[in-house]
Amino acid sequence: MPTHQTPVVEIVEVLRRSEHGMTLPFICRGDDGQVYFVKGAGSGRTSQINEWISGNLAIAFGIPIAPFKIVQIPEELLEVLSPEDAFALGRGPAFGSLEQRINELAYSQVPDVPVELRHSLLIFDWWISNVDRKLTENGGNPNLFWEPEAQRLVVIDHNQSFDPEFSCDDFSRYHAFKDSIPNVFDDLVERDHYTLRIEQALRGWTEIVDSIPEEWRYRDPEMTMPLGLDTSSMLKHLQRFRSDTFWNWK
Repeated sequence: MPTHQTPVVEIVEVLRRSEHGMTLPFICRGDDGQVYFVKGAGSGRTSQINEWISGNLAIAFGIPIAPFKIVQIPEELLEVLSPEDAFALGRGPAFGSLEQRINELAYSQVPDVPVELRHSLLIFDWWISNVDRKLTENGGNPNLFWEPEAQRLVVIDHNQSFDPEFSCDDFSRYHAFKDSIPNVFDDLVERDHYTLRIEQALRGWTEIVDSIPEEWRYRDPEMTMPLGLDTSSMLKHLQRFRSDTFWNWK
């Protein structure tokens, strides 16, 4: 069941715009005093929806995702921004991810991440078709943060999930935890374990979909141009774990 269903935080200040990430989110302060990375209308409605659906599935699946919620962008806040930034941020509900003040995971630290965590995230990304977790000895952008002393992993960014051009080959070559693939996919006990976890995560599907802001279902602020969101196709994609094909990573 989604843990964040209603907009409870209003953005009161735009601090700056991030220079990283495909969507270049805005770094904002909410009326709760917290700092959020906010993906507004300029990120694209599909991007916001992917973040929301994947984030809630991650919670249900047991992935340590950075806390997130729907935040509200008031009209008056846009008046102090440049026209370009005002358009990119947009008014109304936006996706806000709580700022993480720990360092990104380095390739040398991958073996330090607990095995269960590596396995879980590997399966989760495979399930939602998220290839945006690349990390090799040559570098990358895994969208993972790691706190060595606390052995704490924090996961961010799912705007590229449900990728229609998802490449199994790229996933098995570049995913941060690719070395764990045989240990998960070729082990029947692991397969049964994660099948059960996926089944449990999907129990809240209807509630997750129902909690998507109505504004996100339209291309324009006036809500006259429907996005054509097809959640039934998304669900069908997620249900493919029930077939043997899903577990064939080669």
